[in-house]
Amino acid sequence: MATVRIGRIGRPHGLRGHLLVDECPLTPAELAGMGEVTWRNRAGETRTLVITSAKPMVAKIIVQFKDIDARDTARDLVLGELLVDQERLPDPGPGVAYAFQMIGLAVETEAHRQLGVLESIVPTGANPIYIVQGEREWLIPATAEVVKNVDFTRRVITVSLPAGLEEI
Repeated sequence: MATVRIGRIGRPHGLRGHLLVDECPLTPAELAGMGEVTWRNRAGETRTLVITSAKPMVAKIIVQFKDIDARDTARDLVLGELLVDQERLPDPGPGVAYAFQMIGLAVETEAHRQLGVLESIVPTGANPIYIVQGEREWLIPATAEVVKNVDFTRRVITVSLPAGLEEI
């Protein structure tokens, strides 16, 4: 089973062990529904945690874990990643994909010009930016006007480059 990252733990929130989670593709309800998750720190140490609640907070999610009931114990989890088996993730819905499913896909123009491979997706306030690595690095806005098609069978993302992007 493939394990995927579903978030990064930020700072503690309050005094009762709540933590902020960011970079999470799930809604708070979906995250809470995961129940048991794996926490991994930068040194590669892992620990099983059980999510007891998750609430929205601007672009983050406030999470409470079972047996983490004080700010001091919560602090030990800061900067860790939350991981789950890919098969446990909810279906993102028709016409939608998780970022990890798109990383590694080839990116080409509507005229079939190969731009490179999608290396990462950077979330921004307006729309995500696709970082595509090929003969050069491309920063492609992920909007409906630009991203024309994602074909998981062919493993190709087709884009229409905005005017002036090639000159940057």
